[in-house]
Amino acid sequence: MIVLGIESSCDETAAAIVKGGRDILSSIVATQIDVHHKYGGVVPELASRMHIEAITPVVDEAIKKADITLQDIDAVAATRGPGLIGALLVGFTFAKSFAWARKLPFAGVNHLEAHIYSLFLMDQKPAFPFIALVVSGGHTNIYYVTSYNHFELMGQTRDDAAGEAFDKVAKLLGLGYPGGPVIERLAKAKDPAAIVFPRALLEKNSFDFSFSGLKSAVARYVHDNTVTTADEKAQIAASFQEAVIDVLSQKLIAAAKFKKCNRIGISGGVSANKTFVEKLSWKAKQKNIDIFAPPSELCGDNAAMIAARGYTMIQQGRLCSLDHDVFSRTKID
Repeated sequence: MIVLGIESSCDETAAAIVKGGRDILSSIVATQIDVHHKYGGVVPELASRMHIEAITPVVDEAIKKADITLQDIDAVAATRGPGLIGALLVGFTFAKSFAWARKLPFAGVNHLEAHIYSLFLMDQKPAFPFIALVVSGGHTNIYYVTSYNHFELMGQTRDDAAGEAFDKVAKLLGLGYPGGPVIERLAKAKDPAAIVFPRALLEKNSFDFSFSGLKSAVARYVHDNTVTTADEKAQIAASFQEAVIDVLSQKLIAAAKFKKCNRIGISGGVSANKTFVEKLSWKAKQKNIDIFAPPSELCGDNAAMIAARGYTMIQQGRLCSLDHDVFSRTKID
């Protein structure tokens, strides 16, 4: 089965062609970073309008790059939520119309489930059961995954997501948007232990996260120390990043130990942070835990993971009809 996947939950317009739920024939992503950069974050109305402009060319390019025709497409899958409502509507409505016009089965995919499915698109995917982290600008969730359809939520952020904290701290330091890549780049040259920022671990045995206090601590430090130079900003970036990595790593390893599981998969935009992957891998190795992280092109929002998840849903008959709508917030089924 060849599935056309479409993703438009935030500020990337993406389309992919995936065969058999595993083989990526093409994956095209049109980013809006240049547009949102000057605002320090995503402007929902602008994002929606840019999705409208990009969706048809992106889908056309995905089909062309896959070297297939419209007649070769067997099914369609699109992100249904969570995400920005206006942005979601563009991709979901396009996909629904495409499927209806060609009388193809259509699946509305949960964006969080799809991020976990990015791990199944790797050459070496984790065996069940495993602990999964979905960490991005909008989500920081830990799941216990026991099958292709069962995701037990163990913990989630109570305020800012990790990626959101990166973006807000970068904006505070005048580093631009998105914050993750620039903070990681600046942090490489500095001692992460030079400034000790707080680590919010919450209640004992809790797998939830909280990053708002860390963000506030960085803001107070900047205010109290009148930070202005690039060198000072790089030092703050290094110590802030270390605090986030410490908390993510501790929670993940604790979740694995709690479930007596020796496999952890990380996904979402923040999983592209190589410093995070390296430090988590080193800490996990001490506990005989293996770490699985997708390649960078599958970390951020993409349509290949949407097509992969849609493939299993379509096989199971979990289809959307014309009256189904998008949603902004939800937990995994």
